[in-house]
Amino acid sequence: MSTQLEQLKAMTTVVADTGDIHAIEAYQPEEATTNPSLIYAAAQMPQYQSLIDEAITTARKHNPSDWLNEAMDRLAVNFGIELSKRVPGRVSTEVDARLSFDAEATMQKARKFIQLYEAQGVGRDRILIKIAGTWEGINAAQQLEAEGIQCNVTLIFNLAQAIACAEAGAFLISPFVGRILDWYQASTGETYTAETDPGVRSVATIYQYFKTFGYSTIVMGASFRNLGEIQALAGCDRLTIAPALLKQLSETTDPLPRQLSPETARQDNLSKLDMTETRFRWMMNEDPMATEKLSAGIRAFHEDYQRLKAFVQNRANAS
Repeated sequence: MSTQLEQLKAMTTVVADTGDIHAIEAYQPEEATTNPSLIYAAAQMPQYQSLIDEAITTARKHNPSDWLNEAMDRLAVNFGIELSKRVPGRVSTEVDARLSFDAEATMQKARKFIQLYEAQGVGRDRILIKIAGTWEGINAAQQLEAEGIQCNVTLIFNLAQAIACAEAGAFLISPFVGRILDWYQASTGETYTAETDPGVRSVATIYQYFKTFGYSTIVMGASFRNLGEIQALAGCDRLTIAPALLKQLSETTDPLPRQLSPETARQDNLSKLDMTETRFRWMMNEDPMATEKLSAGIRAFHEDYQRLKAFVQNRANAS
């Protein structure tokens, strides 16, 4: 009998949400995503110390006046290169969250990441640049896509962000299922099932809209809190899943029915929205969950980045 992980892989591209190379080797996902918190967690493990030391040494050689920021860029790419050796598909590398409201700086950082990857023999067709779903970030993604740099627009919490990304031609979006659930649980005090989970419903709505209007942008559910959320989104284009939940999926052989499909998602009663900046900002303003979780996510990614940066600084000082 097939495990639920094997069943899921037959209908959804499974992406590992981790910087731990050993976890990727264990569960053999198609692709991988990282962020500063995941890299920080992996950086504590002895087997990855060489990636940190290489980033520090190379940064000091190439950019001695700003070696720490250079080392951070190279460390992100070093982990991405190692992940690219273990997955056949793409690896997502995240732009510094401080750039979330600066389209030009976001584009510059994305181009640098691609240059660093290509210098090490990893083509841009293997990399997704991970950008926060602000209006500025989405505009940056539109320009980068025009340059052949594919983007994963992350921290997606509502339909306005998703539509803006699709109209910008973003390769992929990451709606955050678990963080939406967190907000509603804290706000209402209610208990949700997989069927009523507001994060699951948000992804299903986005998926339905994209399939109805023929957008090519990939929907990749992310930030899962439990197995039920994953099971309720079986059939989604992609799902990025942490190792603990991949383990649970690999340990059960219960049938996993498909919940989402392009054929059943298309609806005749949907109206298409023209996502102007004015409409985007108004829809965000009218959605306190999306506004609060987007801001909180950017702050959290920045804090994780700073924590990783301090770790790199301390390791360099000790060497």
